Amino acid sequence: MKLQDKVAIITGGAGGIGKGMATAFVKEGAKVVIVDLNGELGEQAIKELQVYQPESIFIQANLAEHDKLPEIVKQTVEKFGKLDILVNNAHASTNKPFEEITQADLDLSFNTGFYPTFYLMQAALPYLKETKGKIINFASGAGINGDANQATYAAAKEAIRAITRVTANEFGPFGINVNLIAPLADSPGIQQWAKAQPEAFETMVSKIPLKRLGDLENDIGRAAVFLAGADSDYITGQTLMVDGGITKLR
Repeated sequence: MKLQDKVAIITGGAGGIGKGMATAFVKEGAKVVIVDLNGELGEQAIKELQVYQPESIFIQANLAEHDKLPEIVKQTVEKFGKLDILVNNAHASTNKPFEEITQADLDLSFNTGFYPTFYLMQAALPYLKETKGKIINFASGAGINGDANQATYAAAKEAIRAITRVTANEFGPFGINVNLIAPLADSPGIQQWAKAQPEAFETMVSKIPLKRLGDLENDIGRAAVFLAGADSDYITGQTLMVDGGITKLR
């Protein structure tokens, strides 16, 4: 029970990587607040999580409504009396060649990824100071490698990496750790891509040294448990590549 009685917020927690992390967290004793735009998936996910941790809750929210983000933190603290862990996982974006990108594409990526990460960190900071808490943000190999057709997503992810390094320095004196996970997992998005472009998918998998995609709970979720728990107390400002070795960090 590495996260016994810890309170965690996980954005995008109703499905995919977010749900995988939430499941791993509750199995380690955490009380999890999953935040998601999809109410139906959120209600379904929280029922499954409450099997392990009955106190966990679901908050339906649109992360692009930035003025309402502090309310997520407020509701969490009112419910549990504290906040130990903030996981900024949610992010939406388009996949287009650079010359076709519009302002709307840029707005989508930054409004759902970078800005919620930034503002939730600000809102959570006073409470994380009290608990000497942990922040886990999400990076991507798309930004580190410069993947084609991923300019808006990569730009927002690299902006998230930048503020993670900055806040690791600023928050360190308060005993707060701020780190990143850059995952490659068997998510719904990857599954859709595999069906649409099976040859490209197989080529990608063949380049992974471990020759498989990561499991949402057992690979990505367990890595998040590590960064959320005491075992990572002397690690901050780092990007943890949980991608089977396909990306060489630079």
